[in-house]
Amino acid sequence: MSEKKRIESVDLLRGFTIVAMILVNTPGDWGHVYPLLLHAEWHGLTPTDLIFPFFLFIVGISIYFAYKNKSNSKSTYKKIIIRSLKLIGLGVFLNLFLPYFPFVSNFETLRFPGVLQRIGLVFLVSSVLYINCNWKSLVAISVTILVGYWLFLGFVPFPNMNGISPTFDRASNNWSNYLDLKILGKHMWQPDYDPEGVISTLPAIVTCISGVLIGKLLDGLTKTSHLFFAGLSLLLSGYLFHVYFPINKAIWSSSFVLVTSGWGTLILAIIYYLKDIKEYKFGTIFKYVGMNAITIYFLSSFISKSMSLIKVGEDNNIHSWLYNTIFLQDFFSLKLSSLLYGLTVVLFYVLLGYVLYLKKIFIKV
Repeated sequence: MSEKKRIESVDLLRGFTIVAMILVNTPGDWGHVYPLLLHAEWHGLTPTDLIFPFFLFIVGISIYFAYKNKSNSKSTYKKIIIRSLKLIGLGVFLNLFLPYFPFVSNFETLRFPGVLQRIGLVFLVSSVLYINCNWKSLVAISVTILVGYWLFLGFVPFPNMNGISPTFDRASNNWSNYLDLKILGKHMWQPDYDPEGVISTLPAIVTCISGVLIGKLLDGLTKTSHLFFAGLSLLLSGYLFHVYFPINKAIWSSSFVLVTSGWGTLILAIIYYLKDIKEYKFGTIFKYVGMNAITIYFLSSFISKSMSLIKVGEDNNIHSWLYNTIFLQDFFSLKLSSLLYGLTVVLFYVLLGYVLYLKKIFIKV
């Protein structure tokens, strides 16, 4: 999107999503976190579960505006591939990084998937599909993936398991977990599953495509009610699908795709009406973060990991020393202390986004 035609609500929602990502990823104490700031244990949906799909949804909107006038050329594909590889490379770097180079994590158990890796893969596939397909084809591809994913996980029998039926639960006879374990082995977040695994990346692509389609709707939008209708339709279809295929972030279920895209569209519609139509002045600070979203997210992960690995004395690292010294006070509950630490971290990155914006530094990854 060019600066003159930028849709303010998209930048605001992108920035808010990054801020929310940082908040839920950096509590003072993982043992004391408010439930709303945690993911659902398996099936279900919390506000925290909305954050990552919201970002992929916004990536889709950005893809629409970035490539709507681009030709189907080698140079376009080259730029898409390079950007995808950068995102994947940054994600792998975070997984193997230690502050004392040249030492790195144990390659035998190095986690291959991750948030940035998924963003890179989803961006690559979604961009190529968008350049080569019209909106009707994108809808058909999305429906095929969502229905096919449900049928595969729910009804295809397992080989050599004596007739044991497949399940959507966290179990060995869950096709998503089973195939990720076969493909990734020890290179996963948990011994039995990875929330950014290989198979669940397919429906995550649909999350991004939903953003592409909403981007098309936004382009020249005449009635905000169209956005609200789209959001409500996605929500209704998602909650109906939930009866057959439970809402689940860990395996990125088809109902999860529809429901999170629905909430993303509805929230965007509200912000769009207030910010772009009524031109109310609010939330501008989130825009500053949104203009350098990937850079700020990467830095937050990099610095957080560094602080957890660098020792302070015998019993503390930088993170625990700051938390125990400043935030862990008798007049705060443990959960409030943990939250205040996270909010302070968020404030730091919001200010960083503001400084980068003032200096007109926009780092494209």
